Amino acid sequence: MIINTGSRTDIPSFFHKWFLNRIDKGFVCTRNPYNNDIYRYPLDYKIIDCLCFCTKNPKPLLDNLDKLEKFRQFWFVTITPYGRDIEVNVPSFKQVMKSFKELSDSLGVNRVSWRYDPIFIFEKYSLDFHIDMFEEIASQLSEYTDDCTISFIDLYQKVLKNFPEANEVTTKERLVIGEEFSKIAGKYDIKMKTCVEGTLLDRFGFDSSGCMTVQVIEKAIGNNLSIPKGKYRICECDCIFGRDIAAYNTCLHGCKYCYANSH
Repeated sequence: MIINTGSRTDIPSFFHKWFLNRIDKGFVCTRNPYNNDIYRYPLDYKIIDCLCFCTKNPKPLLDNLDKLEKFRQFWFVTITPYGRDIEVNVPSFKQVMKSFKELSDSLGVNRVSWRYDPIFIFEKYSLDFHIDMFEEIASQLSEYTDDCTISFIDLYQKVLKNFPEANEVTTKERLVIGEEFSKIAGKYDIKMKTCVEGTLLDRFGFDSSGCMTVQVIEKAIGNNLSIPKGKYRICECDCIFGRDIAAYNTCLHGCKYCYANSH
């Protein structure tokens, strides 16, 4: 079983005390956001193949990693250089980089992956801005991770409501990002990935198979997985489903592009 903590909120940032309490109790209950069914999952390191985290600020849970040492883990840490005008309550990217390095030192390079997403472009956050900042961050993280996943902003209705100035990233802009990011990543031996973005950037050496594939998890846990056929894979990519234990409309980062908060 794979437990996913990060598709609906940021548990390491805001709900780490609750999460550690559930670890102590040995189980967690979660509500299906679409039909209100309640599911109960064991939190037993003998049963859980991998705990997957996705966060913009691992620091609060990082200070309690010893309580998770028996669990196999995989972490996505999103580091983007936006300001408080976009990411209202997210620590500065330099602070998050510091936590990223500590996390990698504690768990190992194979268990920590960098996300640079979502990418959007307008006057303040131009193509040149992204290229320059991507290199600055990549140069700092090159010894602490093997890969980076990027994605472009998705203009869901809730995103358009909260972030009306956002525009879709054009094909031309995506190609520039793909080519320049690939060159930078090559300098620092970082493998570039996309997930649910099609194969447009494959020409630049991107891996578009997905961010949470069987291979990714097996590399993190150092063991082989036996995944049943059928519904356990996501149709748009090769990622495998985890059991998400979080809740929508609870993240306090206040990012204007967020798809998990209605407002």
